[in-house]
Amino acid sequence: MRPALILWCVLVLTLAFTFRPFEATAADREHQQIMADIRMLQEQGVRLQLLMATLDGSLQQLASNISGQSDVIRKAFADQRLLTDNLANGIRILREKLDDNNIRISSLSQEVEALRVTIPSMQSSMTQLSTDPETGLPMESLGYFSEPHVPLSAGISPQRMYDTAWADYTNGQWVLALQGFEAYIKTFPRSDLADDAQFYIGQTHYADGQFSDAINAFEQILLSYPDGDVMPEASYKRGLALDLLGEDAQARQAFDLVVKNYPDSTMATLAKQAIERLNQTDY
Repeated sequence: MRPALILWCVLVLTLAFTFRPFEATAADREHQQIMADIRMLQEQGVRLQLLMATLDGSLQQLASNISGQSDVIRKAFADQRLLTDNLANGIRILREKLDDNNIRISSLSQEVEALRVTIPSMQSSMTQLSTDPETGLPMESLGYFSEPHVPLSAGISPQRMYDTAWADYTNGQWVLALQGFEAYIKTFPRSDLADDAQFYIGQTHYADGQFSDAINAFEQILLSYPDGDVMPEASYKRGLALDLLGEDAQARQAFDLVVKNYPDSTMATLAKQAIERLNQTDY
């Protein structure tokens, strides 16, 4: 039995030494594979870091470009807005000049019309004065020289004529004021101040205590200048004149029309107060 045991031990040792290199070789291969995977992961990590650095640089460049473009856009917008404001101011100035020119043209047209109307009368006066009524001989041959009669409104500007009448009104020169305003309306009937002149004709009569004439003058505004800016005050003053004449019913009606037609005006407030006063006197 001993030789067999020895043989068995030898066989076991032989197998043991035979399989150990195989086990060592498999472990080495696994270790090498792990190391290779680690190196691959390290290389991928390095590549990812490089890629992240590249992306970060690109993002910073993109942000810089966007910021630069935003600055350019803001500057362009500011320049465009400045240009728009300048154009708007230029258009406003042109409109103001155009309006001023239109006013001047209207004034000149009225002056030309006034001159056109007065020139025939001037020529007629000169013709009549150029000969002696008794002898029929030229006045120059008889040694006479006479200035033709020129109407007061000849050659005078609308504004100057209106200002003259206004000065007479403010100084209490009622007769001169009436003559001035009436001459203004007759000479410049289409002027922007024609309704104002008619209003101050009524005011002059009112201030002079001629309330019936004032009512007629204010009613003329209602008929001739229904779109004039003096309409609210003319309507209210008409009611006051009627009230002073004791025409309570007509005065109340006039005040009611002021409140109805011009509810947002100051005259409407005064008309309401006048109506309340009339209502109190009825009791």
